[in-house]
Amino acid sequence: MSISDEEFELLRRLIKARFGINLTDQKKSLVVGRLQKLLRSTGFASFRDYYEHLVQEKNEGALSELINRISTNHTYFNREKAHFDYFQQNALPAVADILKRHNSRDLRIWCAGCSSGEEAYTLQMLMMEYFGGDYARWDAGLLATDISERVLAIAREGIYPQERVMQLPEALQRKYFRRLPDGSSQVVESVRNEVTFRRFNLMNERFPFKKPFHIIFCRNVMIYFDQPTRETLVGKFHQLTVPGGYLFIGHSETLGRNHSLYRYLMPAVFQKGA
Repeated sequence: MSISDEEFELLRRLIKARFGINLTDQKKSLVVGRLQKLLRSTGFASFRDYYEHLVQEKNEGALSELINRISTNHTYFNREKAHFDYFQQNALPAVADILKRHNSRDLRIWCAGCSSGEEAYTLQMLMMEYFGGDYARWDAGLLATDISERVLAIAREGIYPQERVMQLPEALQRKYFRRLPDGSSQVVESVRNEVTFRRFNLMNERFPFKKPFHIIFCRNVMIYFDQPTRETLVGKFHQLTVPGGYLFIGHSETLGRNHSLYRYLMPAVFQKGA
């Protein structure tokens, strides 16, 4: 099934408006490859017919299916390991000390663009390791969001091939995973229960969070956005970060003109002014 320049432009504008993903002309074959089977199975004669269905649909089920197929969800355990080290050794202790001084144990962490859950679960394990037996006394846990219901379903199950789990330190593997009969490994229930997975679109005009976060991870998500979209999102993150809080982004990403909102700490790690 072929797609005309006009049809591609219509879909590109819709995807950018609804999800922020900026598809270049080079992505035309990707769009065809990921959508043509869907169009054939659902009886659409052309990409134009499919586009018309998307804009006219009321319950957004088709839009959800569109983003499930278009979005790229590439992640793995311990990706950009230096960030996890900094989280456990620097950011988390600093935030915990501030909260203790204010007689608070309300720790809020957001993993935005969590994909299939590896990053979120790693952060949760490291948090439980840091607090140890004192963890139960904290109102902690972690919010993990993504635009794709398909990857969120994988994340909630917490089941991964053993070769992917092996990228984690052996101590974490033994403590926080259980082997399944088919050879895969599942994150233990005590960890899964502490991570709240929710579908959330970072392009939403309003972010309905009642309180700001102490630490936000949004890594390798903004590479799919154009510069104005990135700067708008960073501005929203800044509003949702407590003074002295941290923002982690991907190594190939920048804050753009909003770099002055945060203080640079190390590659792709920033802190909001106190």
